[in-house]
Amino acid sequence: NSMGKFNGHFYPGLYLYSYGLYQTIVISKAIIFNDSLLYPSCPSRNKGRWAMLWKISYGGVLKMATGSILTAYVVICLDDGMVLMSKQVPPRFMYPKEWQHLTMFILLTLLGCVDVISKNLLPQRCVVLEKSTLVLTFYVLLLLLVSHIQASVGVELQVHSLLILVVFLLMLVLTAELWAPNMFHLRLIETFLFLMMGSWLMQAGFILYKPVTGYPWQDDDMSDIIFVTTFFCWHIMINASCQLGIYGFSSFWYRCFCPGVKLTVSKEAPYHASPLRPLYKLLQEVEPSEKDDQALLLPTSSP
Repeated sequence: NSMGKFNGHFYPGLYLYSYGLYQTIVISKAIIFNDSLLYPSCPSRNKGRWAMLWKISYGGVLKMATGSILTAYVVICLDDGMVLMSKQVPPRFMYPKEWQHLTMFILLTLLGCVDVISKNLLPQRCVVLEKSTLVLTFYVLLLLLVSHIQASVGVELQVHSLLILVVFLLMLVLTAELWAPNMFHLRLIETFLFLMMGSWLMQAGFILYKPVTGYPWQDDDMSDIIFVTTFFCWHIMINASCQLGIYGFSSFWYRCFCPGVKLTVSKEAPYHASPLRPLYKLLQEVEPSEKDDQALLLPTSSP
């Protein structure tokens, strides 16, 4: 039914957009205080009987809960349940797009499980495991989306093609983060793409299933297809402005209303370094032997 398909686009998009907004706030704070992205500083909360609650991976728990709820929703929306194959001869696969949605939501649940295992169950957090699982999830998501549009035409094809573009760029950025997980530039781009993916999914629900005018978009009208791309460009400008606005407001808030805030580096961090250290400082650290050789050439009477 159209209502089920609308919710299947709108609520996942709302979740992704909320996640992007939250990550924008986190990254803005990290940039303002020159903090680590992987091991953010936080006030000391390791005392008292509720100390363990502060260490729970709430992001992982939220992913598990959201994935499980959306998985159950897909199953409930079908009157006869998630039937894989029909009983006719020869048997045929049933509900191909619903099974793809189910696979996507199961991946989100597994992603949350990995976050909880890495941050709460392993002796030491494994960032590589978290990032690798996230990258693998988007590789699978891209494959599912490419096959998802095989029978699409017109407006639906254009909507999903633009979504595939966002997922492809996000996959590239997440892959690059495997080698640079603490780089602010990549995290900003990643967050922007999550905002784009979320807002465009919500827009897709309205375009395909609940148009604002009350009349369906026309596949044979070229102006409708062109305006799909125009709306997408508006999303780019709005989300970029949203990121800039959150950073500007955060900077204003912390510097004007919290001037005495002093963050302490998290003890879990194996190191804490500025992401943009000058090259000459790095050279000074990795080549101390050259200074020693020069000192040996000086006369002993030299000051």
